[in-house]
Amino acid sequence: MERRYIITGGGTSGHINPALAIAGLLEEEAKANGDVCKIIFAGRKTGLEGELVPKAGYEFRDVESLPMPYKPTPAILKTMAANNRGKKYCLSLIEEFKPDCVISTGGYVSAPLIMAAKKANVPVMIHEANAFPGRANKLFARGAALVMTGFRGQEKIFSKARKVVYTGNPVRAEMFGRTRDGSREELGIGKDQKMVFIMGGSLGSATLTNFVFDIARKDEFKDVYFVISVGKHNSVEITPDITELPNLEIREYIDRPDLYMSAADCSILRAGAVTCAEICATGACAIMVPYPYAAHDHQTFNANSLASKGAGIVVSDNDVKLGKLEGVLTDLINDPERQNEIRKASLDLAVEDTGKRITDAIKASLGNNP
Repeated sequence: MERRYIITGGGTSGHINPALAIAGLLEEEAKANGDVCKIIFAGRKTGLEGELVPKAGYEFRDVESLPMPYKPTPAILKTMAANNRGKKYCLSLIEEFKPDCVISTGGYVSAPLIMAAKKANVPVMIHEANAFPGRANKLFARGAALVMTGFRGQEKIFSKARKVVYTGNPVRAEMFGRTRDGSREELGIGKDQKMVFIMGGSLGSATLTNFVFDIARKDEFKDVYFVISVGKHNSVEITPDITELPNLEIREYIDRPDLYMSAADCSILRAGAVTCAEICATGACAIMVPYPYAAHDHQTFNANSLASKGAGIVVSDNDVKLGKLEGVLTDLINDPERQNEIRKASLDLAVEDTGKRITDAIKASLGNNP
């Protein structure tokens, strides 16, 4: 059997990485069954997807699109014209490639392709990674053949879709099955050493970096070992006195955050959809500091979704700047029982078979006929 998919989603890594993960899952599932899977990505060449998708080895088509203004302005005419041109191109792409379905992970770049798919009667399938849906996914879910959700309880939000399935967000397989002691052994960290891991995302977080650089100097934290991933575009000056602190390890990037998240007494993290899935997969004891400028403040919704079930603590970015995180951290690293409660609650929310849920849902919505 041969299946053909056009996948769209872009603007941020929060849209692109799930799209790439879904593409990989579809290819793996096809290979395991001896089937053929052909995939084309659509998005903006000038966007992040224009860099990451070709790097991952997929054919990429540049589609004209612009974001819809939040309020009625003359700019809306320019947006509509650009998206209509993008839609026209996507109609020809659909005619050329003849996809079995179109899959979107969100972002304004998805609009032209989804509009074209609906006009051409090609099934539309959506994956919404966040607890608060983006505008594009929420709008285009109406009449969609399938909506897959990264967080529980979104059936009412997507009530206009034909089918809604909770799949969770895909994370790497090695995230699962980690233990605190096992990860500490791999990292060479003593079982009794108090450890805090901090990661502010690929670009880093000045708020979290400044916080850690400050408290690592304090006498009351001299017995705590801090490991921070400052990001590739760190905006905080790293002075010699900081690098000489014996209880602070500064890394630009960490490609195995699962080891550190599972080893740490506490991890201080942002609350992107994938990060939240990784918190659950690793059973991390996390303090989540949502990125305050995320669209629709969706990271706060993500963090609260976990915290409401005991799977972490939420501290706002502003409260960190006001000095409130220090007390929260002090209480948590001195309370092993609370740490274990949070770890257990996180693990209870983990979805180990996300990949199978996604591919099964797509197959079921397409049917078994080639």
